[in-house]
Amino acid sequence: MTTEYMNEEHAAAATDDDVVLEVTDLSVTFPSDDGPLPAVREVSYRLRRGEALGIVGESGSGKSVTSMAIMGLLPRNARVEGSAKVLGQEILGLSDKEISKVRGQKIAMIFQDPLTSLNPVYTIGYQIAEAVLAHKKVSKQVAMARALELLEIVGIPSPDQRLKQYPHELSGGMRQRVVIAIAMANDPDVIIADEPTTALDVTVQAQVLDALQRARRETGAALVLITHDLGVVAGQVDRVGVMYAGRIVESGPVEEVFYRPRMPYALGLLGSLPRLDGDRSDRLTPILGTPPSLRDLPEGCGFAPRCPMARDLCHQEEPQLLLTLEGGDRGPAEAGDADGHTAACHFSGELTGVEASDLFQATSVDTEGVGSVAEVEAAESLIAEAREEYLEEARAEPETAPETAGSTEPEVLLSATDLVKHFPIRSQGLLRRKVGEVQAVSGVSLDLRERETLALVGESGCGKSTTARLLLNLIRLTSGELTYMGRPLHGLSDRRMRPLRKDLQLVFQDPFASLDPRMAVADIIGEPMRIHGSGHRDARKRVKELLELVGLNPEHGSRYPHEFSGGQRQRIGVARALSLNPRVLVLDEPVSALDVSIQAGVINLLEDLQDELGLSYLFVSHDLSVVKHIADRVSVMYLGKIVETATTEQLFRAPAHPYTQALISAIPLPDPIKERTRERIIVTGDIPSPANPPSGCRFRTRCPKFAGELSEAERTKCVEEPPELLDRGAGHRDACHYSQVVELI
Repeated sequence: MTTEYMNEEHAAAATDDDVVLEVTDLSVTFPSDDGPLPAVREVSYRLRRGEALGIVGESGSGKSVTSMAIMGLLPRNARVEGSAKVLGQEILGLSDKEISKVRGQKIAMIFQDPLTSLNPVYTIGYQIAEAVLAHKKVSKQVAMARALELLEIVGIPSPDQRLKQYPHELSGGMRQRVVIAIAMANDPDVIIADEPTTALDVTVQAQVLDALQRARRETGAALVLITHDLGVVAGQVDRVGVMYAGRIVESGPVEEVFYRPRMPYALGLLGSLPRLDGDRSDRLTPILGTPPSLRDLPEGCGFAPRCPMARDLCHQEEPQLLLTLEGGDRGPAEAGDADGHTAACHFSGELTGVEASDLFQATSVDTEGVGSVAEVEAAESLIAEAREEYLEEARAEPETAPETAGSTEPEVLLSATDLVKHFPIRSQGLLRRKVGEVQAVSGVSLDLRERETLALVGESGCGKSTTARLLLNLIRLTSGELTYMGRPLHGLSDRRMRPLRKDLQLVFQDPFASLDPRMAVADIIGEPMRIHGSGHRDARKRVKELLELVGLNPEHGSRYPHEFSGGQRQRIGVARALSLNPRVLVLDEPVSALDVSIQAGVINLLEDLQDELGLSYLFVSHDLSVVKHIADRVSVMYLGKIVETATTEQLFRAPAHPYTQALISAIPLPDPIKERTRERIIVTGDIPSPANPPSGCRFRTRCPKFAGELSEAERTKCVEEPPELLDRGAGHRDACHYSQVVELI
């Protein structure tokens, strides 16, 4: 979004009293076998024409339920109380027929998963035209012409062809832009976007956000943007509301909330984020504990069990959402103060000038059920003792191979040379003939050294996870060489690989899917030891040590995976991987599915374990903010090839390849001023099919430099000649004929 556009919106919000959406004391309660579940509690906000409001918070805080209640999309057994008015019309309690006249015309919604929002049996053009015909008396030809116009507005290439296609024929980013087109079909007054960029790559996310802003400019609609990404909020909205345990606990102008938070929870969220503009040596500051169960909310402030500032008053009386005044005072919000900075904290004045690291002690201990900082310190002390005992046992075990005498360079543990993996495409029918192949990995070479973290980054479908599995010999190479400590791995049978599995372990992206739901956690962690011949008594003792090592209570070993939170399940996955004392951990998107506050604790844990156990990590991720914080070196992949590799400092300070530059520039910063004034490098289109990659440079079909800066002769070279991965100095290599270093941060 441009600075000029945001400034215009701020001016409009300041002078225009035209309220298009007014939510007052909205509460939603669901019945359950264990009693009523208050999912939303007395949420209130006002939205003016052309204004953007961001709603943020952890999973389960009530963000999406709030929007579904406003749209009248909750199940019939949900009890909805309060008021929601669109242009002065009360919409809560309307019949299906009455609210259908409002939905799509006055208020529209963009859902999180576009594939489930679109009907798979109808074309894209039909579905957009249907939204027009539902509210306007026009011909089908006029409605289809409007559909074509909308696809052009949201930036979909070749819109006349896309009209005739079905949802499954479009990429995720294109499907999301189609949903945006449907939402803006009738020029609504309010658009609610519920996590519109979740699960999208950062380059596609930038395209979708750009399409969303085009929709706002075209329709003049106000926007409610629901997201967990604080960077997206910083650059896209005027005001922000922070939700916790079903209620708004802080709200105000985005600059006020981001630069001067007055609720410990909001301060903790901002402090737990890895940032592109942050210092890599700074330790992340997680929020201790986990959100409370909505069925069993604590007395007083819902955040008190996790808050280092909590006092007796916090456990006795729930704080009201009051205006924050100068000098740390608080006062009731009047009718004209809807745009003011409010916070629900008894002691909000004490947060003036306080940093998250000052308030929340950085820890890797999981603190579910821990109610005080003193108890956290006691838990950390016990875990420190367990870690020291674990380290002594690990040191006592013989090394897999001796270090070279007099060596100063870190030892190369895992080495790959020209890895190639093609998957066959087979025809339908009984014979299943091979009709093509997917070039998933095409000539990847890399080295992983002792005690280092090598990050493998890129968009979905670039071959990151396939490369990780090739390095562990979990899938067979098409060609290439793979060695571990000088010993060839390619061609080894499963039986001959088994002894080496002790040294090479994998932590999966989805901890819930990778843990057997029928086994207790102690059995899950101990299973690798039993497979490799450890005695039952030794395994049981080691499981207890491992649970303590990753910051979990060893008494919970009898529980099952579904009884743990997402962050706890990921810690269980790490403990399982550590059970055989490995030297290399391959981490496949280990924090992508976690809330930022929980993500920070897992990242701190991984850093601590690396320091204490001397582990080497191959860290597969698409989140460059996390990569910048944890990695020593970075390799960037695009369509099966590595296009740039360098140290983390080199890559983020001065990226050379156009694709790397686009990736870094697309990562949002949780800083409103910086985010709105940053230079953007926009990548258009989608990744080509790996079954039919472009000739020459594979990135040329999306490269901004190829499209606008190169001469005809230079473009011909890009089309005909694949660029080699060449060293530009100091080990910084890139695969671009016309690479140029650009400083972006």
